[in-house]
Amino acid sequence: MTVAEKHSQHVDPVMIRFDGPAPEVGVSNDMIKRGLLVAPLLIAVCTVIWGADGAWSSAYGIAIVLANFALAAGLIAGAARISLGLMMAATLFGYLIRLGLIFLAVFLVKDASWISLPALGSTIIVTHLGLLFWEMKFVALSLAHPGLKPDRA
Repeated sequence: MTVAEKHSQHVDPVMIRFDGPAPEVGVSNDMIKRGLLVAPLLIAVCTVIWGADGAWSSAYGIAIVLANFALAAGLIAGAARISLGLMMAATLFGYLIRLGLIFLAVFLVKDASWISLPALGSTIIVTHLGLLFWEMKFVALSLAHPGLKPDRA
């Protein structure tokens, strides 16, 4: 085989597509389920501390966080089906875009009568970090089982 033939068969790794299952979607869906599970508790705590405005702010904050996780998984899974290079760009720039969307979501309601900024801010921070740390128990750290750990039968 000549060098020219080898070169013509070379595939740029950045241009490879990923057509398999999207583990990030499974992980994100699992985090969203857990977020919906703890949402009433978070809303109740914010209600006790900040009243009705705290409850509405907490619910809004939880919606922002869960939408952020779903958007992240969707961007990565969709881009991976096109090329790994686009997936890397979607991961990096998607993070920046999602931060901007969170800022915009808070900025749009910062002066609303029903908002409590301390409740909203603490909900966004606690929910993001809490769900990420909680999910660490359920993620398989193996290439044999990407995504969530397999169920034990």
